[in-house]
Amino acid sequence: MSDTRNSLRKGPRMFLWGTATASYQIEGAATEDGKGPSIWDTFSHQEGRIADGQTGDVACDHYHRWPEDIALLADLGAGAYRFSISWPRVMPTGRGPVNPAGLDFYDRLVDALCTAGVVPVATVYHWDLPQALEDEGGWLNRDTAGRLADYAGVLAERLADRVGLWITLNEPFVHMAWGYAMGLHAPGHALLTGALPAAHHQLLGHGLAVRALRAGGAGQVMITNNCTPVWPASGSPADLAAAEAYDILHNRLFTDPVLLAEYPDLTAYGVSAPDFVRDGDLRTIAAPLDGLGVNYYNPTRIAAPAEPGTLPFENAEITGYPVTGFGWPVVPDGLRELLTGLRARYGAALPPVYVTENGCSYPDEPDASGRVRDTARIDYLDAHIRAVDAAVAEGVDVRGYFVWSLLDNFEWAHGYTQRFGLVHVDFATGRRTPKESFHWLKRHIASR
Repeated sequence: MSDTRNSLRKGPRMFLWGTATASYQIEGAATEDGKGPSIWDTFSHQEGRIADGQTGDVACDHYHRWPEDIALLADLGAGAYRFSISWPRVMPTGRGPVNPAGLDFYDRLVDALCTAGVVPVATVYHWDLPQALEDEGGWLNRDTAGRLADYAGVLAERLADRVGLWITLNEPFVHMAWGYAMGLHAPGHALLTGALPAAHHQLLGHGLAVRALRAGGAGQVMITNNCTPVWPASGSPADLAAAEAYDILHNRLFTDPVLLAEYPDLTAYGVSAPDFVRDGDLRTIAAPLDGLGVNYYNPTRIAAPAEPGTLPFENAEITGYPVTGFGWPVVPDGLRELLTGLRARYGAALPPVYVTENGCSYPDEPDASGRVRDTARIDYLDAHIRAVDAAVAEGVDVRGYFVWSLLDNFEWAHGYTQRFGLVHVDFATGRRTPKESFHWLKRHIASR
């Protein structure tokens, strides 16, 4: 196979159009071919955790139907495909030995993407921590960072010659906040500010994984976070302070260390000198990157807490905008605001930016003719792509745009109740039906 890493070096502003997925959300085959259990396998089988008691045991059955899904990518004209690799499928207990069948699956997938002319963009970790590592403390345990690096090195040794772009972590904020602080996602801890070590250990794992990937021959490496413009509920000093505190937690906590080798001021969270940060950690975390991944869905409106409590903020409703099926406000200009804000904040320290997720959930179903007429998604994508164009016009170096998601899939705690896909999936049969948005994006990519 050709070295697809070089395909990203043909010009200073080569733009990748693609779609994104995650292993637990689409693969299924939860116990097949030597795969070990992940925290999501465990969490989804606990009563009351997932809408309607659903699990990712089968999901979209991508593990068996991946040739069909790559054919869809080729038909779309996607230049790249962002997927994640299941850690317990490759290393069932999170550390050696390696499961050959798991690595073979991703080897076949990457080969097929290259043959189809689609750049493989591999996410090393998208939340499916091996349960065996969670039993040892998960991301609250500093040792997990080293295990991530070992795993990344295994992947690089096998796949780095063909993977065009590597992403170490996906959305470490969401994983920390929902999984360790609020208990809404796996592994289900509700520690509030006690979850902050999980932030640092993820970031340390990122830095160590960057080192391991580069040692294994990886050409392009970055990290992806869910980012949000933070809007104060009013101009009052209390609301402004609350908004700043939330911006620190959601955005800067996971970007300042990576780009600036320093943590933002965490005193609003009762932390002045984090005891979980050791000498040399920030140098490791701030390893040079080839890009910064940004996942955008909507802004966040923040107010001062009505009653003093553990957290220095509370969420306030955003009104005056249409909403998705998830109830999220549709604010396309928020993406331009976010991208230009990153450039203003980090200046020369900001590497090229990739919008690694952007998409919307609507309750799409085929009509009597079999067509899925998701005009709201077309409007959403059109407006957000225009927002990216506006940010580029304002000087932001954006190198790619990935739609979430290729397929309707298992949407974490919401199970199968939310449909984000360009392709409709009948979860009873696995049948794939490209939606009208798929055909719209195909025309748009061709025109660009």
